[in-house]
Amino acid sequence: MAELATITRPYAEALFKSSKADLNGTAQWLDALATVAGNTQLLQFANNPKVREQQVFDVVADVARVQLPEAGKNFLRTVIDNGRLAALPEIAQQFRAMKNAQGGSSDAVVYSAFPIPADKLGEVAQSLEKRFNRKLNLTVQEDPSLIGGIRVVVGDEVLDTSVKARLEQMKVALTA
Repeated sequence: MAELATITRPYAEALFKSSKADLNGTAQWLDALATVAGNTQLLQFANNPKVREQQVFDVVADVARVQLPEAGKNFLRTVIDNGRLAALPEIAQQFRAMKNAQGGSSDAVVYSAFPIPADKLGEVAQSLEKRFNRKLNLTVQEDPSLIGGIRVVVGDEVLDTSVKARLEQMKVALTA
């Protein structure tokens, strides 16, 4: 959705420039706000014409359960005042991308059919970092449909070593 990215980029860039001193702290409270702003019931509440902007601010800040610094409060007020609460998850995503680019790392989602033990996750992280030639911030999600193996998504790159993918490749080869 190019239009949403165009709308959210100035917010993410301004927040990134203003929070250079504490990017990790900013990322934490921004992710918490983005999670809350992704809730459809909250967005319905915020879009109700009878609800004042201060009420929306109070609800979002309370539900986020994170101590917002003064800059965070000002940012949230600006987003709400401009009617961009629904865009907050995209703002957080763009902020994270800028933060990662500065640090030379990328976010990676590892989909696994089964839980990955912590000791094995370290080994997986090392091999993936070699494969993708950069530091990765791993997030693990279970996906039983994979049957076995893992599927890794880093930006627009995908590494799929799952049993499901291999079965699909065999199916294509046999039907060709």
